[in-house]
Amino acid sequence: MEFRSARRAILRLLRTVTPADLPALLEWMRTTRDFDEFTQDNNDIMLKNIAEDLRNCLPLETMLSSEHVALQKIQQQPEPTVHVDAFLYDEDFIDSLCEEGKMSRNYCMVCGSHQTAPLGFISHSFSLMELKFIYHHVLPDLSGKVLVDVGSRLGTVLYGGYLYSSALQLYGVELNGDFCQLQEMVIKKYQFTDRIKVLHADICTQGSLLQNADVIIMNNVFEYFLDEAEQARQTFCPSGFLVFNMLQSLGIYQSKCKKTRIVISNSTKS
Repeated sequence: MEFRSARRAILRLLRTVTPADLPALLEWMRTTRDFDEFTQDNNDIMLKNIAEDLRNCLPLETMLSSEHVALQKIQQQPEPTVHVDAFLYDEDFIDSLCEEGKMSRNYCMVCGSHQTAPLGFISHSFSLMELKFIYHHVLPDLSGKVLVDVGSRLGTVLYGGYLYSSALQLYGVELNGDFCQLQEMVIKKYQFTDRIKVLHADICTQGSLLQNADVIIMNNVFEYFLDEAEQARQTFCPSGFLVFNMLQSLGIYQSKCKKTRIVISNSTKS
């Protein structure tokens, strides 16, 4: 069916709706996500396929036994907190898991069971929506630029950079060997090897790479090693851009410098 015929068919259908129900239907059409499958581009679909591949390789909490420090810190949170990866599980996916009894958004304030009070969620990945916003609206044109993701974990920043930007090269530096293997699996399967490279290394040994980088992304990479006051001091950058995502609100701070250096810090605790 061509556009004009489809438009006429939709208008004819709307005229058959009961007048009392028409406002609710129009509001649903304006706000529903049921049309997402018709509006998403190929890059969005590819990232969703990557997320599905990774979900099949990881436990629900997306934490590995080799993440000793991270696991310990989450367990030390004053209120019950669970790790839910924002790239792998969007809000709709979480709702479906809760309906199936596989996850809960709440816990009992008396005994700690997941039943009554809001449960804290924390993520170490940007969601698909956040990735698109960062590459389409926050970062400048990355043509010919080198991007480094410090603590690349599942590689979401790298995949987003490959699909949503023209960056010349995207480097991920990851200390955990298990996560490096997962990234290599994705990079090979989706043929990203021409522009993405993952280094299994401590970022402290990669001075030359950082010196040559045009963009550096750090997504909560030091949160388990520094207290909040020290994190704030270390994150302050005297030149370039500072981009913070605090509770899903973005603020951009820019000062003049000859070479752009961008740091992105993401905190999604609730």
